[in-house]
Amino acid sequence: MFLIEDIWPTLQQLLPNTTLPSASIFQHLPEFMTASTCADRDSDLCRDDSAAFVLKFVAIASILLAGMAGIAIPLIGKHRRFLRTDGNLFVAAKAFAAGVILATGFVHMLSDATEALNDPCLPKYPWHKFPFTGFFSMVAALFTLLLDFVGTQYYERKQGVNRAVEEQARVGTSESGVEDGIVEVKDYSGKVFGEEEKGGMHIVGMHAHAAHHRHNHPHGQDACHGIGGSGVKPHDHGGHSHVHGMLDDEDSDVRHVVVSQVLELGIVSHSVIIGLSLGVSQSPCTIRPLIAALSFHQFFEGFALGGCISQAQFKTSSATIMACFFALTTPTGVGIGTAIASVYNPYSPGALITEGILDSLSAGILVYMALVDLIAADFLSKRMSCNFRLQIVSYCMLFLGAGLMSSLAIWA
Repeated sequence: MFLIEDIWPTLQQLLPNTTLPSASIFQHLPEFMTASTCADRDSDLCRDDSAAFVLKFVAIASILLAGMAGIAIPLIGKHRRFLRTDGNLFVAAKAFAAGVILATGFVHMLSDATEALNDPCLPKYPWHKFPFTGFFSMVAALFTLLLDFVGTQYYERKQGVNRAVEEQARVGTSESGVEDGIVEVKDYSGKVFGEEEKGGMHIVGMHAHAAHHRHNHPHGQDACHGIGGSGVKPHDHGGHSHVHGMLDDEDSDVRHVVVSQVLELGIVSHSVIIGLSLGVSQSPCTIRPLIAALSFHQFFEGFALGGCISQAQFKTSSATIMACFFALTTPTGVGIGTAIASVYNPYSPGALITEGILDSLSAGILVYMALVDLIAADFLSKRMSCNFRLQIVSYCMLFLGAGLMSSLAIWA
């Protein structure tokens, strides 16, 4: 049980007058600190420190390259015709990546969290008396919803204020008779509320204009006309033209900004844990399947995140920082785990609680993001509803991604 109990007979021979400390000292120690089940379980599973050390460097290189490739394809591909983020190929590939993320949350993260928080090393109270895994996942999903809402509101207001200031400054120097950046509702020459002399439009006037003519926009099958084209087409309503879909595009950009940041938060939170778990393992039998599983997982998580970053229209510097942060997180976790492998016991109560809580939180974030911001956002869009072939392909890719990622749980 303890090292001192094993060497005590030798010490008694050297120090015959010394008595064994009272057994009550050991009895009063917490049960979870003395349980033999908390020992390093790699000891009986083909433990090989030297082979494991080499495999960890292979894992770092493989996971790093997979993450970089996955997140780089959408960022670079937006300048290529067949990889553009508004193309059908990208939508189908993103559906596959969404399936991978969904399976990661449900099958891998929740399972690992349940196993950690129900481990016999932990005391029965409170860890075995309450379903903490589901509770923490629920809390994470609700917090992600709140963060999603607050972030969207913040960016919408910031974007609206900035645009209003720019329009007011521009119109103030070129237009007369304008108050507070809004043109008067007085026009007998074909212009509408908020429209400028040369076809421009104020942000306030644009929203009023869209509301005024919303009833004139086609619905049903007619609403699919022009969807999926290469650009936004002007429509003529009542003798004047305006750019259809401009407001939706602006709102979509705001959503992509928030989605990309929240998704990266969820991915990074569990990437550290899975990297650390691989790094502290000394069993080649455990590390080998993890290399393949994590590389596959990292590639498609990177693809989904890269697609969101690309659609958010970040500056090149910001997109590069987010991409590097994602690609380096898991390899960094592997490196840290390798450095502390000799002193870190992943089966200690503290490690199990930390891992279980973080895995539960990560699962809640990933499940929410996959269902709400990736799957629902694309599959309930007008683009998808207007293209039956794209629907079939996207659903097949979604189920394929979820199925393949789930099957990896057999080995890792």
